[in-house]
Amino acid sequence: MLANFSKNFFLRVSRNILLNKAAKKWGLRFGASQVVAGVTIESVIKKTQELNEKGLVCTLDHLGEFVSNKEEAIEATDYNVRTLEAIEAAGVNSHLSVKLTQLGLDIDRDFCIQNMKRILETAKQTNNFVRIDMEDYTHCQITLDILKELRDTYDNVGTVIQAYLFRANQDVLDLEGVRLRLVKGAYHESPEVAYQNKKDVDNNYLKLIKNHLLSGSHTAIATHDHEIIEKVKQFVQENNIPKDQFEFQMLYGFRKDMQVSLAQEGYMMRVYIPFGDDWFAYFMRRMAERPQNVLFGIKGLFSKR
Repeated sequence: MLANFSKNFFLRVSRNILLNKAAKKWGLRFGASQVVAGVTIESVIKKTQELNEKGLVCTLDHLGEFVSNKEEAIEATDYNVRTLEAIEAAGVNSHLSVKLTQLGLDIDRDFCIQNMKRILETAKQTNNFVRIDMEDYTHCQITLDILKELRDTYDNVGTVIQAYLFRANQDVLDLEGVRLRLVKGAYHESPEVAYQNKKDVDNNYLKLIKNHLLSGSHTAIATHDHEIIEKVKQFVQENNIPKDQFEFQMLYGFRKDMQVSLAQEGYMMRVYIPFGDDWFAYFMRRMAERPQNVLFGIKGLFSKR
């Protein structure tokens, strides 16, 4: 019960507009620097280089979501374009992840698509790949609709499917051949649309992974759950699935030893690296996911700033 209260508390706080705005002025606080790799492109490129040297590949996420005016959305689009250009200039091994609400989805659908096309054009020119992050349930269908439209022109774009949603199985079937990141899910969704029990989520998650792999589609298994990782290792071996058809993904700052270990075993291990001054909502969701993550915040309160 206490764990559920903690989770719900942090998820609600993550959507507080006033706190999110204030956090942009605070700089990284409360231990956020342990899971957010700086606020500038230069700082995150440096972190990416360090991780590449350890045999890890990356995906960069310029934090920000639920943008409410076109000027902010255009600024975010420009920043993502510059991030792709910086990745190429530095020669680092990294993809890019974006959120459609950061690009103006809640303002105007066509405006958002045009911003996304600018990013994908830059990614095409720099031979890179862009992942559209999945947001809360209210944005799920429109995100998939936009993905379908974009893929009529661009093949360097994929998205994320969240295993706690009842619809996830059908979505994975519909997206056969698309590069998917499969996750358990990190938003507060109602019992009408999502599993509430961890065991149900885990079971569905494994089902999604196996189905997408067996379809021959590239699959990113994004989890810190060592039991699921071991089950995936066994499954791909039993089904002769080549290592270049899948990759493991983990968040920056979590399970660092396991990340390096997987890379040393010959698996593609991609680190999801968030950066930027709009860090508050992301950090609160990490607090909500596991009670142990609150330790980041406690340590941060007493760390030097």
